Order: sequence, then structure tokens, then C-alpha cells
Amino acid sequence: MKTLEYDLHIHSCLSPCGDDDMTPGNIVGMAALKGLEVIAVTDHNSCKNCPAVLHFAEEFGILAIPGMEICTSEEVHAVCLFPTLSKAMEFDGYVEKKLIPLPNNVEIFGNQFIYNKEDEAAGTFENLLINSTEISFDGLWDLVRSFDGVMFPAHLDKNANSLLSNLGFVPPDSRFMAAEVRNWDRLPELIRQNPYLEGCTIIQNSDAHQLGNIKEPGQPLEVEEKSVEGIIAALLKGRLV
Repeated sequence: MKTLEYDLHIHSCLSPCGDDDMTPGNIVGMAALKGLEVIAVTDHNSCKNCPAVLHFAEEFGILAIPGMEICTSEEVHAVCLFPTLSKAMEFDGYVEKKLIPLPNNVEIFGNQFIYNKEDEAAGTFENLLINSTEISFDGLWDLVRSFDGVMFPAHLDKNANSLLSNLGFVPPDSRFMAAEVRNWDRLPELIRQNPYLEGCTIIQNSDAHQLGNIKEPGQPLEVEEKSVEGIIAALLKGRLV
């Protein structure tokens, strides 16, 4: 077994709530500076900056996983990770068709920059990415698995846009085997109130929208091998209770 320092929930400047200096190159550079070994850039309802992220990750010697933070029809946020860039971009195309077509107002919500492999803005996404999609949480597990990916509910202990804040409970037919928290101190309470979480691999990510907020090392993830497949396998496995 290996342990890897990770941050699997980072927003780039494609997310309207992300700082404009959250470019793919800057994100990967900061992750390397902090000593992270594995990252995932997971913009709201889009994977369109993943190609540039994976390019810079290879240059810096960091393992990068293409991903997305999807907003379901219930406005529940979940992180979706994929084994290859092609699978991620296929999922991106599917989600784009399920996104409410409301134009982004830059003055209100912020920029939505798509970057190239020179770390330059090459375009923008016109419709607002922080809207909910027509995809329900109930069907999300099977949908992501059909693209060979894995999903886990984001920031369970957050008071907005989390599975527990929006639905109030873990659906009894849930199949996810990993879950994200922001504050480890709340974990015993969350497990007591939601025994389903006892069988989940619990991870802590930054949900960073600013460079300085990218996660510091300290809570490594145990995996069989250092690879995208190894990370996804660990998140699919859950843990024995």
C-alpha cells in the first residue's frame, strides 16, 4: 500500500466563483510547491480546463485526475472523477446538454475562462456554470459509473449545496463509497447521524477557489498504486467497519 498527499476538489478560473489567477498552470505550480502528489481540478458542471491541467501536471510531475463538481437538480454538489481525459470530456458534453441555459453575467457572477496549454485564456463559457443541472442525485452514481468514473458527495458538513443540507439524509439506496468533509472534528457527529458513512472512505479536500487555499499535506490517502486508476479504486472500495 502507498499513501499519497492529495487535493481532489479544486476550482479553476472556469468556475465563476474562482479567482482569475486560478489558471491551470498556477494551480499545478502551487500544488507542487505545497508538496501535493495528486490533484483534481473540478469546476462547476464543466471539465473544459482539464486538458490544460493535465498538461501542466505532467510537466510538474504531479498526478492529475480529470473531474467536475456537478450540481444536481436538487442543488446537491458532488465531485465526479474519471480515469481518462476522453471519458471526462464525454461526460462534460453530456452535462452541458443538461445545464440550464442561462447566460453568465460577468459583473454579478464572475469570469468563466477556458485556458490553453500555454496557460493563456483561449475563450469563455457563455452560460452560467453554477446553475443546477437536470441530473438527479439518485441517478448520478450509475451515470458516472457508465463513464468509468467515481463520484462522492462534496462537503457533507457544509450548510448549503451538500447532500445533508439539501436532502437532510443519505438516501437509503445510495451506492457511493467515499464522502468529503471540510472539518474532521464534525465527522463523529455526521457518522452518528448517518450510519451509512461508516462504510465510506472519508476524505478532506480544499474546495479551493483561491491559490492560497489549496490543501496543505497532512491527511494522505491510502492506495494500492500511484495512478489515476489506483485513486479511483480506493474511492470505490470504501472501508471495512
